[in-house]
Amino acid sequence: MNEDLTFLVLRQLQANPKQTQLQLSQAIGISVGRTDYVVRALIERGLLKAEHFRNSKNKSAYAYLLTPEGIDTKARITARFIQRKRAEYDALRAEFDQLTAEAKAEGLLPQ
Repeated sequence: MNEDLTFLVLRQLQANPKQTQLQLSQAIGISVGRTDYVVRALIERGLLKAEHFRNSKNKSAYAYLLTPEGIDTKARITARFIQRKRAEYDALRAEFDQLTAEAKAEGLLPQ
């Protein structure tokens, strides 16, 4: 399981612990089967715990709660995620600026 996927799942579940695995899979863009695999792996690693809803008529309804270790892990992953995305943004911005300059030099864009 990659770190970006771990980040997305922990982020989604921290924001909405009562969402179903179907809702979670749709929010992060993966299959329900893969979502189940990831959630189970995070529970095994001690980053999540699953609790039944107390007043739920649906016996399979769970709340997925981040453990203290899950919160710490999410914080560390978030910092690395931001660094990676910042580097991607900077590279994309440099490429955009270069292409814009080339297009202006060729008269494709106004100066």
